Amino acid sequence: MRRESLVSITDYSKEDILDLLEKAKSFEQNPNRRVLEGKVIATLFFEPSTRTRLSFETAVNRLGGRVIGFSDASTTSSTKGETLKDTIMMVSNYVDLIIMRHYLDGAARYASEVASVPIINAGDGANQHPSQTMLDLYSIYKTQGTLENLNITMVGDLKYGRTVHSLLMAMSHFKPTFHFVAPEELKMPEEYKIYCDKLHIPYVEHQDFTEEVIDQADILYMTRVQRERFTDLMEYEKVKNVYTLHNQMLKSSKPNLRILHPLPRVNEISYDVDDNPKAYYFEQAKNGLYARQAIICKVLGIEI
Repeated sequence: MRRESLVSITDYSKEDILDLLEKAKSFEQNPNRRVLEGKVIATLFFEPSTRTRLSFETAVNRLGGRVIGFSDASTTSSTKGETLKDTIMMVSNYVDLIIMRHYLDGAARYASEVASVPIINAGDGANQHPSQTMLDLYSIYKTQGTLENLNITMVGDLKYGRTVHSLLMAMSHFKPTFHFVAPEELKMPEEYKIYCDKLHIPYVEHQDFTEEVIDQADILYMTRVQRERFTDLMEYEKVKNVYTLHNQMLKSSKPNLRILHPLPRVNEISYDVDDNPKAYYFEQAKNGLYARQAIICKVLGIEI
């Protein structure tokens, strides 16, 4: 893999992460800089996206670069049978950087091995979503003043949720305690629990989403149950509304608690939570612009 690509959050050390957070803070203070003047960036979204694609494209525009690409793979030559390899090699001829979302686990790693330019993984199946993780870390850092020794409670789809997989691995540098709240069908995969065990990171699994669990949390990370990951729709129907956060459930939560969600939400956060000062998911999405500006500059070796 080319050193510049960001395929997995494990590509970055603790020092890399902290450096990116400082860069994101700098971009929040001044997001409009012409450091990408003359550069062309491709956004290749083989899977639907709103926040990730728009925040990446806004990041490029605010940095003075140009964007090409697609947000609907049905309009591309992949519908004619063109392979991912050929698409990536062809697009590499035109651009300085490729930002890619794909529905297959491991697609971003493969793309990074065949591309002649760096790749940023904007989500590959149920595997990883490292740019989301950086904005999550920046949101946690801004709201808690630290990343160290926090109680992180993850709720919902922990089996297919690539955002929680990436966040777990990133937070492993900072001595967290995890609480995993999921139905049996959507539990955190064994590989991530083994990862925690190897690093001596404590975690507790729950099937019930109770106020007692919420009251221990510094960060409550809600996720939606993703219909697109299920091959059996009966299984999806069984678990789709299993947990919903209501405002009344927060009445005895910690003052510093912040509620995060990678969005879009469906039914897992009631609208009565939106006005609670502990709700942070829309500010979290805004932080994506600054985190992604920092990532783009790091991947391209641009000092700010």
